[in-house]
Amino acid sequence: MTQVPNSAQFTLSKGINDNKVNHATNSKDSSKNSKAETVRGLARDQVKNSRNSRNSSKNQQIQFESEVPSIICLSHREDVDGLSSAALVKSAFKNCYIVLLDYSNLIRHLKRISYLISASAESIASGSLNTEVHKGNVRKVGDDDKAGKARSIKQKSRKNKRLIICDLGLNKKNESAFVEVLGEIASNGYKVEYIDHHDVSEEIKGELRKVGVTLVHCTDECTSVQVYQRYKKKLNSYSSFYAAAGALTDYLEQRPIASMLVSRFDRHFLMLESTALSYMISSNQHDEEFLLRIVDSISKDRFPHDIEGGFMMAEKYAIRVSEAVKSLEGSITRKRNLAHVRNDLDLTASVIVNFVLGISGRPVALVYKPRDEIDSFVISIRGSKECEAHLGRIVNEAAANFGGSGGGHDKAAGAVIPKDHLDEFINELDRKI
Repeated sequence: MTQVPNSAQFTLSKGINDNKVNHATNSKDSSKNSKAETVRGLARDQVKNSRNSRNSSKNQQIQFESEVPSIICLSHREDVDGLSSAALVKSAFKNCYIVLLDYSNLIRHLKRISYLISASAESIASGSLNTEVHKGNVRKVGDDDKAGKARSIKQKSRKNKRLIICDLGLNKKNESAFVEVLGEIASNGYKVEYIDHHDVSEEIKGELRKVGVTLVHCTDECTSVQVYQRYKKKLNSYSSFYAAAGALTDYLEQRPIASMLVSRFDRHFLMLESTALSYMISSNQHDEEFLLRIVDSISKDRFPHDIEGGFMMAEKYAIRVSEAVKSLEGSITRKRNLAHVRNDLDLTASVIVNFVLGISGRPVALVYKPRDEIDSFVISIRGSKECEAHLGRIVNEAAANFGGSGGGHDKAAGAVIPKDHLDEFINELDRKI
């Protein structure tokens, strides 16, 4: 997938609460007196978020303060399903170190983690391989013994070390690199688990299993539901709420396991809390620290309304989305099978695209947002029940044809496309839908 700069530098500590993020964070508005004051606050927020967007594009790398964590979870940062998945993993493994990513950062972060794990393994091995205690005497170990001893050390360490990757879909551009780097990490003593619900080819599934990856994959259920099912013996009854929230906000609440989980809760309460959480996440994509606080809060069985200032953020964001939709309505272009519009506002395309789908009268909607630092457009695509095509597969193939990357589900997909190929990409989608 097209590489984009990192948004944060992560440092190691014992848990999410101690994760230190070295970039600017959004300041919190305290306007509470009136609707007029709230709207004025929104304008200030938009300027600040825009500044933070530029600041967060600086290229930074994961750095651990001491040793590499025994349990690491990489999860999608942009929606409820991704953050809920991370929180459920954190609930199951209390000392888990969380890294939140978007799709385009995945391979670069994995390569960095692989490098750090490999360097750590070599350091440990060299210290224990050069000498050996035998009947109270210390002797040097020859080179011929070292390879076998290194393999033994990795096998012993594998039991307690895990890398868990959640809700981070693949595409034709990055899937081979994904297999390769996970194989490297597995060979260095980590048990690697990939839990996801995006479309993956049978060939790639086979290659992942061949290099030692445990694959938990089902396109019928969202990732947080699959995480919950996998670790539910380690989780309490509250955890099912966030699996249900992930399913609801991913429009997969009618699937077999998800529908059972959703039925456990008052539907209005679940919808309110899930929607508020979704807007909190969308409005704080430039605030890594706040996103990690959400994960920490969820992992401790708190509801979204318990997050300080969270519902106020959601209200402000809802106002911004409403105003954005009104401003873009006249700019929507309607083709035979899809409608599309450019988004230059400080709102993610994924938030706006469902509104465009609703008002366009077409079975598919597409919203594209410029990313000047990579000379590309970030695109969100949604389909109604009228759309019979599998959007994720079509987008994956079309994006690769034009030097981009993309993929997703049957009715929801995303892509990163070079700016000079946007029109060709849209036309090809319109033909194939």
